[in-house]
Amino acid sequence: MTQTKTGSGWGSGLLGVLIFSGSLPATRLAVSGFSPLFLTSARAVIAAALAGAMLILLRQKRPARGDILSLGIVALGVVIGFPLLTALALRHIDAGHSVVFIGLLPLMTAGFAVLRGGERPKPLFWLFSVLGSLSVVGFALGQGGGAATAGDLLMVAAILLCGLGYAEGARLSRQLGGWQVISWALLLALPLMLVLAMATRPAHWAGIGLAAWAGLAYVSLFSMLLGFVFWYRGLALGGAARVGQLQLLQPFIGLMLAALVLGETMEWSMLAAAGAVVLCVGAARRFA
Repeated sequence: MTQTKTGSGWGSGLLGVLIFSGSLPATRLAVSGFSPLFLTSARAVIAAALAGAMLILLRQKRPARGDILSLGIVALGVVIGFPLLTALALRHIDAGHSVVFIGLLPLMTAGFAVLRGGERPKPLFWLFSVLGSLSVVGFALGQGGGAATAGDLLMVAAILLCGLGYAEGARLSRQLGGWQVISWALLLALPLMLVLAMATRPAHWAGIGLAAWAGLAYVSLFSMLLGFVFWYRGLALGGAARVGQLQLLQPFIGLMLAALVLGETMEWSMLAAAGAVVLCVGAARRFA
């Protein structure tokens, strides 16, 4: 892998992380007016409409039949699983609490990159990645009084599916292109998401606040589409295990956004957990 390619991968990945950092605070805003099921399906439908227009205007070829299963895995992980489970989790925990779980994503992404993408990080990489993950789990248990809450368990499930979707998308991006992967995954999920959106749409629209609409707009345009344009390109160029470490910036950025946008308190335990995770995975980056 050339140095230019790796540098481009890190730059593109960083842009993706900056966009994704607003996802959980925006989801928190959106669930104040929409149900988790409607939010999950509506954001996918809106993003799919935009993605379909891009594919048509730029005259992209359809994926091969052998790519359909991989696109289905991407759709399950990042179009359906992660958005739905995080929306459900944010009914139990606040956005500041939830963003610390992003610290598990590098480990999950790297694990699936080994299983699905054939990447082989060095042994010390796994040591530091596991230490970082244990820091996140310790934080979650401490906040729940020694027992994991429903919100914590939903976030762990969301991170597991998201890591799978990231690694599978990175592998597929090498042949289809980054933005094409998320676009085709969105279109593959569109029939189900459209039916779900119609079935779960609000009975009354008038009472939905501007903040909820703003949250829906952000997660539809940025979290569900534009962020993946940069993120999958970065993972494909720099390697999913390597560039995946940039996700450790998300807790810090997400905590700041939750405080600025939602007025949530940044507790020292959150900052300590996020700091410990960043140090551990920062060390792991050398051995990816």
